Amino acid sequence: MSAILIKEEISARIAQVRGLYYQLVLLVAPSGSGKTRILQELAGQEGYHYINVNLELSRRLLDLSRRQRALHTPRLLAAILQDKGARVYLLDNLEILFDPALQQDPLRLLQGLARDRTIVAAWNGFLEKGRLIYAEPGHPEYRRYPVDNLTIVTTGNQIGPEPGI
Repeated sequence: MSAILIKEEISARIAQVRGLYYQLVLLVAPSGSGKTRILQELAGQEGYHYINVNLELSRRLLDLSRRQRALHTPRLLAAILQDKGARVYLLDNLEILFDPALQQDPLRLLQGLARDRTIVAAWNGFLEKGRLIYAEPGHPEYRRYPVDNLTIVTTGNQIGPEPGI
């Protein structure tokens, strides 16, 4: 699928999730498939806030102990979004949220943040048999979620057997 079509699909999904309990759109594709470029272009075209979560959150976690990091991650991520003061956020480079040391459920964290604002989050992974996958089974960061009630856009570059939803 072309970048233009993906951006159009994301825009349509943003409009679709407004008013839902979770205003979350997941852009699902493997690493290196162009998610960052798409989100950056969309931010420039629409005036949405693009946030590199790894960079922004790691800066705020630096001075905290390991225990404090796990406790404060949700609040710190919410503060990053609050600082930007926008209605639509494009979150990229979410890998830090999967770090086992932070003891977070990344999807639930994103959903919680998407109750008060619209979030488009780049998810490094794929869809397989009705499941949203991050990492491989056996990997410490492995996550698997049912796709029910999730709003998903794919780039068409899926690793798993399902081309998308």
